[in-house]
Amino acid sequence: MNAKKISIVLLLAALAAAFFIGMNTFRQQEQAAQETIVRAEATRLVRMHSPVLGAQNAPVTVVEFFDPACEACRAFYPFVKQLLAQYPTQVKVVIRYAPFHSGSDQVVQLLEAARRQGKYEAALEAVLAAQPVWADHHQPQPALAWNALEGLGLNMPQAKADAQRPEIAAALAQDVEDLGVLQVSKTPTFFVNGRSLPSFGPEQLAALVADEVRRATP
Repeated sequence: MNAKKISIVLLLAALAAAFFIGMNTFRQQEQAAQETIVRAEATRLVRMHSPVLGAQNAPVTVVEFFDPACEACRAFYPFVKQLLAQYPTQVKVVIRYAPFHSGSDQVVQLLEAARRQGKYEAALEAVLAAQPVWADHHQPQPALAWNALEGLGLNMPQAKADAQRPEIAAALAQDVEDLGVLQVSKTPTFFVNGRSLPSFGPEQLAALVADEVRRATP
């Protein structure tokens, strides 16, 4: 092999080596970028301010993007309660607000005010039970949702004052920002330990939760 051919072979080998090194670097950078995205999404799925139903240290986290005026959210709530009863130490539900309907933001403020008095779940159930009264999508009357809280033992003047607190508005604004980043466009939307439902329905939610409970069980 003459010197010219040797030079060509060496050049091709160098180019091939450079190509493989470049591809490997690109894959590593792509993987690192994907891991960053996954970590960012995980952070946005659960916020420190979010209400939690169930055992705080449960290994399985169900995140529900929830609108108090959403009929489907109301219909799903018994299934959510059933999952918590079925897995009392293994599953928790984190509520994220998605106030897509007019007036829902005011009802979120109401719920958060009740939460400050330790009455979150009771208020949530009362508001959902009364949803047909206050959540008419053509003429919503969110102020009527306050009537649903009568009998819960709340300090109502305090609750109405708390509903206007800036930290509640800030938490709701953060939830709305996260909706856009996570591309959540309907309610309820569920994630189970970061996994989205393969299709919509209570059976699919139950199956995904059961799968994550099996994975978390030693």
